Amino acid sequence: MIEQNKYTLAFIFFLAVTLTACVSSPPSNTGSATNAGRYELEYDSPIVESIDINTIPEVIPQPVNRTMAGNRSPYEVNGLSYTVMASEVGYQESGRASWYGRKFHGHLTSNGEIYDMFTLTAAHKSLPIPSFVKVTNLDNGKSVVVRVNDRGPFHADRIIDLSYAAAAKLDYADLGTARVHVEALTPWLEPTQEPRQEVAQEPVIVLAPVLVSNTDNTLVDQEEIAAERQLIEENVGQEYLQLGAFSNLESAESLLDSVIALIELPAFIRSDDNTGANNILHRVRLGPLNETIQLDNLIQRIIDAGLGTPFRVRQ
Repeated sequence: MIEQNKYTLAFIFFLAVTLTACVSSPPSNTGSATNAGRYELEYDSPIVESIDINTIPEVIPQPVNRTMAGNRSPYEVNGLSYTVMASEVGYQESGRASWYGRKFHGHLTSNGEIYDMFTLTAAHKSLPIPSFVKVTNLDNGKSVVVRVNDRGPFHADRIIDLSYAAAAKLDYADLGTARVHVEALTPWLEPTQEPRQEVAQEPVIVLAPVLVSNTDNTLVDQEEIAAERQLIEENVGQEYLQLGAFSNLESAESLLDSVIALIELPAFIRSDDNTGANNILHRVRLGPLNETIQLDNLIQRIIDAGLGTPFRVRQ
């Protein structure tokens, strides 16, 4: 009887340790086939390949010629309206910063550029795009200059979203968030120029939808990009490569034929009403993507063939 109780207690102890390990271990990104790999990360991650943060070029503020790209105001995300500042001059604010990385790498930013987690960039809800800001980690005194080219973070408790590289420079990539001070940089202006208040104001110029496609000069609204950002954050949908977006169906079909002849992957045209005014947009896409696809090599093949510069999308 004593011997039996000993084995029973040993089994209970083993079960308790096993359950504790299951609870305390971080979620894995290599789980089931329906939610595995870097294309469907439930939690963002910094790096897959190794990189030396010290080799990343610094950002040097310079005069900007702003366009409509990323600057339409007001804009709406998740039912909330946001206003873009008329100017960044004099802006400074302290609060909490987050960062975004692999899940967003290769997707469009709000001004139509392709997000690169290894460059020094940032997302901000109301600064005009592009802007240059100095971000200081209030916990360790480290600073970095970044270029704002995206919208976000759309969370009430965060004031700026830095790229992985910038967060690593400030030494908080492993922590997720940090207390920071953000200060706009405009060194090309006269030092005697009166600073503006931090309160967001309406831009002087009325800005149109964002130009994000270099294949057919197709206009795509920045709210569409923000909506995709929400899909990524919620880990909804599958990922594809978009090669082009056209208002002309024949142009889309021509690109599709060229892609099918080059790439042994499913390719198709997705047609959507882009503006609500019967303006149909025909998007040429490859996918869905999966972990067996060498994405960098695939993108380079498409670029070398002169078929555009693909970027990742969710649908």
